[in-house]
Amino acid sequence: MALAGLIFLGIRGVDIWPLILLGMLAGVLFATGLTSRLNLTARRVVEVGTRSPVSFQDIGGQHTAKNELIEALEFVLRPDDIERLGIRPLKGILLTGPPGTGKTLLAKAAANHTDSVFLSASGSEFVEMYAGVGAQRVRQLFRDARQTAKRQHMTSAIIFIDEIEVMAGRRGQHQSHLEYDQTLNQLLVEMDGMSTDEEVRVLVMAATNRADLLDPALMRPGRFDRTVRVDLPDRQGREAILLLHSRNKPLDHEVDLSQIAIETFGFSGAHLESVCNEAAILALREDAPTIRHDHFRAAVDKVMLGERLDRHLTKDDLYRVAIHEGGHAIVGELVNPGSVSSVTIAPRGMALGFVRQAPDDDRLLETVSQLKADIAVCLAGSTAERILLSEPSTGASNDFEKAWDIARRMVTAGLSSLGVVQEEALSPETLYQTIQEIIRDSQELVEELVQHHQDALCRLADLLIEHETLPGERVRQLVA
Repeated sequence: MALAGLIFLGIRGVDIWPLILLGMLAGVLFATGLTSRLNLTARRVVEVGTRSPVSFQDIGGQHTAKNELIEALEFVLRPDDIERLGIRPLKGILLTGPPGTGKTLLAKAAANHTDSVFLSASGSEFVEMYAGVGAQRVRQLFRDARQTAKRQHMTSAIIFIDEIEVMAGRRGQHQSHLEYDQTLNQLLVEMDGMSTDEEVRVLVMAATNRADLLDPALMRPGRFDRTVRVDLPDRQGREAILLLHSRNKPLDHEVDLSQIAIETFGFSGAHLESVCNEAAILALREDAPTIRHDHFRAAVDKVMLGERLDRHLTKDDLYRVAIHEGGHAIVGELVNPGSVSSVTIAPRGMALGFVRQAPDDDRLLETVSQLKADIAVCLAGSTAERILLSEPSTGASNDFEKAWDIARRMVTAGLSSLGVVQEEALSPETLYQTIQEIIRDSQELVEELVQHHQDALCRLADLLIEHETLPGERVRQLVA
């Protein structure tokens, strides 16, 4: 079309040479810009292609994942034995698990353990609107891994791709263009082409928290041979992580990290690092010479709920919050003795108050009685308001959502009066009625407990108005 226009202008006597030169200049600029886009990831990756300073000793709370990963790295450390025994070396290791559990740290530690060059990239860096860009970047990434290892006189390299589900999702899902599929196809080809007799052995490691989105061709043996699950740490793991992150901090002699580990059930390694950091910040605010145990407890609340807010409630609203949180605490101690860690009416985030529970042991399985106890604790705040203050408030809306979710989980797990069920086969009316039945039974129990412990509940509310925050030991004294 442009050529026809130029011919037409030439016939009409217009000087077309300036237009031709301008078009050539624009083409050169476009080609230069596209080339820079193609090589953007490659240049950035080469800069970080160095020995990793992180070792497995710097990672706590992931003993199973570390042991499985170390075993999988033997083919990099012992190539002669691998070849002698006729073992096909692993080409890829996939790390799966929730965010913040240390998948990237494990990949860096693997590079340090094997004395390999470490190159990292994110799945989102490979795909753009230009056709062929992602495939080119994949080829460049593997080329840079080998070249960087040779320059540093190393025999192995580890390529780490974070959020790999962005570039390696199931093929055929993107109807607009095939750039995603082309990028994945190039990764599959590169992993198939890695042979055992290469001068530089390349191991691909990837991390994702959505392994269900990955293409099946990527997960077959010969590509990602191992899947290492990186779960949330248990109590011993949390204590080990706290020890690691507090080793360079001046802790007071009263600090009990094992107790903090109990109170941080469900925290990831990133959360625990933030707890240690926030505790140090609180000590700095107070100009304290050491970090005390109360700093750690306040840091746990801040990580869970957010910064403390300067909300000024009326006297009536403050007493209502104290009754509400006191109901949670009292019933929590009655149905699960020793579970309450602290109770506060200090507003944080979206919460006007909070009862922090710390079970003695991490629960991997939950029984019917335990689930019903959890529902009872959720209903206790609103029940205490209704019995002691004549009417409930909107402050229990989130509690009701939690209670409903727990009851629904009981139905789908076959722990209700319906027995074993398939959720898709249940009518909405049957599901609704069954959940209501479970909650109604727990509601009757909660009303009975609150009625029999009104004096302790009122006393706890008065103490909360006076002190704002109370430890679980004080709640247990009132219940006793």
